[in-house]
Amino acid sequence: MKTMRIALLVSKDFEDMEVMYPYYRLIEAGFQVDVIGEDKAGTVYKGKNGYPIASTLEISKAKAKDYAGLIAPGGWAPDRLRRNPKVLKLVADIDAQGGVMASICHGPWILISAQVVKGKKTTSTPALKDDLINAGARWVDAEVVVDGRLVTSRRPDDLPAFMRETLELLGR
Repeated sequence: MKTMRIALLVSKDFEDMEVMYPYYRLIEAGFQVDVIGEDKAGTVYKGKNGYPIASTLEISKAKAKDYAGLIAPGGWAPDRLRRNPKVLKLVADIDAQGGVMASICHGPWILISAQVVKGKKTTSTPALKDDLINAGARWVDAEVVVDGRLVTSRRPDDLPAFMRETLELLGR
């Protein structure tokens, strides 16, 4: 059986737990996780609380066809990543091909900018409520929301529910 690959987006000041928890849960479930950053592979990004993670792939080399899904974690990183056209193209292309889209906390900023939330039921940190509504999503305050292939959650405390639903959609 071919190992399914998942794209995990990172940049400096990511929310540490929202990167590390999905990263290890996905590996534990048998996925290959590509840690995708804007800079060359091997670049070490530090989270808001100082946890480091090295990228394994530069965004310019990532191809949607290689991925069963994508994780867009929160922190301050999504505000940087959503301004990169290559990030937005990867997200939109994975969505268009039917991949699982999972995003938590401030991560939906990336999904908003990639224009993949219109008509979807979502959640996020309450700070993004208006942004999601203005992008055409229906926002609710819940630990996890699943709408089709989209999984969203509010904050690090929601990670167990977030990953349970993400792994279920991925078939693991």
